[in-house]
Amino acid sequence: MNKLAKLRTRPSRDGKTFVYRLEYVNTEGKRRRVSLGHADRRKAESQMKQTERELRMGVLGPAPMKLSEFLEDSLARTQGQVRASTLTEQETAMNQLIETIGDVDLQKVQYRHGEHFIQACLDRGNRPATAYKKVATLKRLFQLAVLRGQLDNHPFRNLQGPKSAEQEVRVYEDEQCRRLLKAAREIEQSDGLNWELLIATGLCTGMRRGELLNTVWRDVDFEKQTIRVSPKQNTETSWEWHIKDSERRTLPLTDDVVRLLVEHQGRQPEGCVYIFVPAGRCDRIAELRGQNKWTTERGRCPVNNFNRDFDRILARAAIDEGEFHDLRRTCITRWFANGLMEFDVMKLAGHSDFSTTHRFYLAVRGDLVEKARAAAAAAMVNDFGTHLARAPVLDRRALTPNAGND
Repeated sequence: MNKLAKLRTRPSRDGKTFVYRLEYVNTEGKRRRVSLGHADRRKAESQMKQTERELRMGVLGPAPMKLSEFLEDSLARTQGQVRASTLTEQETAMNQLIETIGDVDLQKVQYRHGEHFIQACLDRGNRPATAYKKVATLKRLFQLAVLRGQLDNHPFRNLQGPKSAEQEVRVYEDEQCRRLLKAAREIEQSDGLNWELLIATGLCTGMRRGELLNTVWRDVDFEKQTIRVSPKQNTETSWEWHIKDSERRTLPLTDDVVRLLVEHQGRQPEGCVYIFVPAGRCDRIAELRGQNKWTTERGRCPVNNFNRDFDRILARAAIDEGEFHDLRRTCITRWFANGLMEFDVMKLAGHSDFSTTHRFYLAVRGDLVEKARAAAAAAMVNDFGTHLARAPVLDRRALTPNAGND
C-alpha cells in the first residue's frame, strides 16, 4: 500500500538540532508540509500513521501552520518566480505582523488583527502610504494561502489601508533647473560620477534613478537620439537588474544631452559599459560579484552615498528641499505643459497605473495657471462686454445697520 504521508527532518535555526516534518497531499490535492515541533522519532511515526488514517477517511482539512511556517513555505514556493525585492517586502511585512499579534496559527488570523497591525505601523512612525503598502503585501500572501488550500477564509479581504492626503507633486522651476546643472558642473565629486550629465538626462527623459544608473552605452542610439530602458542580465560586464513594472520603453534625447553624452563617452575608460556608474565603482562591484556579496537589491542603486551627494548639489544650488526623483516629476509635468496627451505620458513615464499619471496631469505648472487666468479674463470680456480684472471695494459701513454709532 502506498504511503500517503512521509516524515522528513528540518534543521533548527541554530543548525545544532532538528525537528520532524510531516509531508502529505490532502484530500483537495494540495501539498502540505507541517512541522511537528520535536525530534522524537516514535512520536513522529505515530503522528504520521494518524495522518494517513485521516487521509484515507477523507476527513483531513487544512493542517495547522504558524505564521512563521507559512511565511517560510510561501517564500520557498515563489522564490525565482518573483523579484527578490518582492520577497523581501513579504518577509518584512509578515515578520512585523508576527511581532504585532504573535506567531499564531494561520487559521486563527482575524480581521481585527489587521486593524491592530495598521495601528502598530502608524505607531512605529510609518507613513499611511507605507502602512497601506504593507497591508497590500499581506493581503496578497493570504490570497495565495486561500488558493493553495492552506487557509479557509481570507481574513484581510475587506481590510482597507489608512487613508492619506494626496501629496503635492513637487517640481523644479526652470531657474532651479539651471542652478542645479550649474552646481553639478562646479561641485567636486571624488567618486567620478558625472552629475551634470545625470541630472540633464533625468530632466530630459524622466527616467528613475535606478533606470539611469543601470543604463549602458548600447541603450543609447546616437543617430536617432534616443535612450532605452531595458532589463539587464548577469554577464561578465553587467549585473542583473529588473525594470519597475516590466515596462521597456524608448525615450527622446535633446541635442544638448546628446552632446554631453558624446563628450562623456570620449572620457570613459575602454571596456566601461555603464554610462553613469564610475569605472572604479564598476571594478569594485565586479569584485563583490566574484565573492557572491552582490545582490539584485543592491543593483537598484549601485552608487554609494548617492542621496548625500545630491543633497550637496541642492545646497549649492540654493534649493531648500527636494530629492532626485523630483527631476522625473519635473520632466513629466513639462510633457503635460507642452501638450502631450495623458496616454502618451503614461507610456513614456512607464506607469502601470493610469491614476499615477493623472496626478501629474492635475499638478498644473504656474505658466498653465497664467494661461487659464488669461483665458478666463478673455471669456468675461466676451460675456459681459467689460473687463472684470478687479472686484470693486465695498464700503462696509453702508452694509452695517447703525454704522458709525460705535
